[in-house]
Amino acid sequence: MSKKNQRKLPSGLSWGPFTTRIPFRHTTLVGSQFVQGCLVAAAAVLALVPLLQSGFGLSFYEAVTISFLHSILLASAPMLYGDPFSPGWLTPALPLVLVYVMGGYTDPALRFQAMTAISLEFAVLLLLMGGTGLGRWFHDWLPSSLKACMIMGASISAFKRIFLDDLSSLQALPITAITALSICMLFTFSVPFKRYIKKYKVLAVIASLGLLPGVLAAMFIGPLVGEVSYDIQWGIFIPQFSSLWQKVSPFAIGWPSLDMYINAAPIVVVSYIIFFGDIITGEEIIRGAQGQRPDDVIDTNVTRIHFSCAIRNFLMGLFAPFFPTQGVLWTGVQVIIVERWSQGKEAMPSLFCGISSYNMLGVPLLLLFLPLVTLLEPILPVALMLTLLLTAFACAYIALSLVKDDIEKGVAIFGGMSLALFDAWLGLLISVVAVLLLVGFQRGDTEAGDSSHDFAAKSTGRGEPAK
Repeated sequence: MSKKNQRKLPSGLSWGPFTTRIPFRHTTLVGSQFVQGCLVAAAAVLALVPLLQSGFGLSFYEAVTISFLHSILLASAPMLYGDPFSPGWLTPALPLVLVYVMGGYTDPALRFQAMTAISLEFAVLLLLMGGTGLGRWFHDWLPSSLKACMIMGASISAFKRIFLDDLSSLQALPITAITALSICMLFTFSVPFKRYIKKYKVLAVIASLGLLPGVLAAMFIGPLVGEVSYDIQWGIFIPQFSSLWQKVSPFAIGWPSLDMYINAAPIVVVSYIIFFGDIITGEEIIRGAQGQRPDDVIDTNVTRIHFSCAIRNFLMGLFAPFFPTQGVLWTGVQVIIVERWSQGKEAMPSLFCGISSYNMLGVPLLLLFLPLVTLLEPILPVALMLTLLLTAFACAYIALSLVKDDIEKGVAIFGGMSLALFDAWLGLLISVVAVLLLVGFQRGDTEAGDSSHDFAAKSTGRGEPAK
């Protein structure tokens, strides 16, 4: 590393509880993280494009534009507000959100209004819980068996989305999708394959790229079996801000009704549980390596994280509503960056240098490169399947790890099925009643956080099972 990169970096610009770090002034470029971010983040952030087209009435270029905005908002978490986490979606909430929004409304405008309602209501809850300090108390108070119901509901909803609700997408690309899904499951969860990952460094590097191996497999296998054809276009992509505004912003399509806010409440509560679990996981990942970097002390201020995530969700709800794309942590990426950071100043001057580089310095310029966007377009349905399947599998074993005996496991599955199949309020009510009658009310503990820590550790070297 050059002497320039080893210079002592300014700490940043403080404003209120936040700290802004300007690229190349407060952070330096870490090449390895930048390359990985460009490759992995582009595929991940575009995963929702097929759904935005088929279920929300957007054109391909409008869907790419809203994904572009989501990416910028995500990158603002560490760079503008000073959160020491590589940001990602609240992915376990995505299946539940889709069940509520797509099952409850058919008109695309109403679906975007419902997304706005969830985003704004979630932002208000974050401000309330962060500002009063109630957040950690609520997370610790909630019974573990009820947490398991909520997370299992996300798992079942994700499986349902792939194999029932969006079965036509799987049937259109059967060989391509099954190959990609198998590769990602193998690299992410296979116990026998872990031995080879530990033995061969190249496999560990490939596994650390998360969704990318599956996406690359789809890009290669699809044309060979005749399921995918490419129409690559050259030039620079011009974001479609004007037409997108007319289709998604509440200033153009109208504001959510009171019923939308009421019906969204259970989804918001579940999302908050996931959110706080991610904070705990992110804190533990940093804490495990902080002793090796006494020169770069990291402040994981929970209140600041609440506020920054609230601001991002509020802005998203007004200009690019699609919950839950503004979360707090991309676990696998955080593990990769922290591992590099723990190797010393020569490997990474500061943690924020790595996070900034992975998030493409705040602006996903690669998404403006039309050849890349059109190259990825035919296999984006597979990218969404990958996100949902890995989320489903991970949420299932996390939910079961929260409970202690067979009765609690049965309740978790029963409550999860209720949340996945019924209206959100009814599903939550059934889960609460099942927990009270079959398990009894037991004050929550930190098991959720512990399981999240195990999950983060299992992600080391094997990629991100769920963004």
